[in-house]
Amino acid sequence: MGVLKLLFLFLLMLVSLTLPTVGGKTTLHRHRHRRRRLEVHSHLKKLNKPAVKSIKSPDGDIIDCVRMAHQPAFDHPLLKNHTIQMRPTFHPEGGILSDSKVSIKGSKSEDITQLWHLKGKCPKGTIPIRRTKKEDILRGNSVKSYGKKKPYATVKPNSIEVDLNGQNGHQHAIIYVEGGQYYGAKATINVWSPKIQQTNEFSLSQIWILGGTFGQDLNSIEAGWQVSPDLYGDNNTRLFTYWTSDAYQATGCYNLLCSGFVQINNEIAMGASIFPISSYKSSQYDISLLIWKDPKEGNWWMQFGNKYVLGYWPAFLFSYLTDSASMIEWGGEVVNSESDGQHTSTQMGSGHFPGEGFGKAGYFRNIQIVGESNSLRAPEDIGIFTEQPSCYDVQNGKSDDWGNYFFYGGPGRNPNCP
Repeated sequence: MGVLKLLFLFLLMLVSLTLPTVGGKTTLHRHRHRRRRLEVHSHLKKLNKPAVKSIKSPDGDIIDCVRMAHQPAFDHPLLKNHTIQMRPTFHPEGGILSDSKVSIKGSKSEDITQLWHLKGKCPKGTIPIRRTKKEDILRGNSVKSYGKKKPYATVKPNSIEVDLNGQNGHQHAIIYVEGGQYYGAKATINVWSPKIQQTNEFSLSQIWILGGTFGQDLNSIEAGWQVSPDLYGDNNTRLFTYWTSDAYQATGCYNLLCSGFVQINNEIAMGASIFPISSYKSSQYDISLLIWKDPKEGNWWMQFGNKYVLGYWPAFLFSYLTDSASMIEWGGEVVNSESDGQHTSTQMGSGHFPGEGFGKAGYFRNIQIVGESNSLRAPEDIGIFTEQPSCYDVQNGKSDDWGNYFFYGGPGRNPNCP
């Protein structure tokens, strides 16, 4: 009997030792889940400021009209007592852009706008902000990385080792200038809806304003259009901006997803869908973008079309760009995740090669830089770069109507790009 009692007590002890471990794991899992949920909730509260008015866009977005002084920029410690600059003290000579209408080569003449405009507009004194949803943040690797590019997202064309296998995950078809002092850049870019193979890939067409080295301290200001399922949860073509002062490591973000860019415009929402989109062998629609440095205040301004001055990146965000940019790039970029060992079929631009020309290939036209005299002029000594011309290519030219221009893009995977 004593032996049975001892055996019973021994079994009880074993069970008691085992239960806390199982329970501990469950408790730990619940704790982690709860902590992540609280982290997401806290981040959403930080990003989604109280709205004066909210507009439901046909694409499912909610655009919140937020008082200008309450926008995310002012979460930055150095912007706590910032006086909003309501207009630039300087506009580059020749910087009044042609409007966003296309009236060339038989295309329709129609304003490029944003889809949410069909359902309303934001009152004066507010700015439109695309509301971030819980699902948006949960698609990211972490709350901290949401809205950020990964390091090495920009390429230095003349010094990198060309990676024919695309192992760094990014591929480009760009033109660039370097070696001078640049105070801004401009381009008119036609807008497409490239197909994305996997949700963790994207396709974009943009301007890069770059300063510093391509190591740990790269300064970059970027603007253009992109299709990014991971970031937005759909395949819509959207206007975007980006900035970083440390090569995408810790600083900067897309659009208004962190403190930095100060928006003053109540009509254009960063990250919102662009409408309408170019069609193959049919109507072509393009957007004009201008980024320039205010020589008096030192801030970098952005203009969309001929009438929308959107806002500025304050000078203190940067180190090298407080003076001038040392390189400008224009063109396309995709992420190639090489699923199943094959090149991605994610498209760049229209998804067609530049040789197909107008109405079929993506283009940048009227490419200019802002020089030391603070006026727009044609760039000199243009370089061209693409990692794999058989996947994505670029061809540049010059004409009276289009100034300096180039066609670019491609389908990605094809018989010559396996």
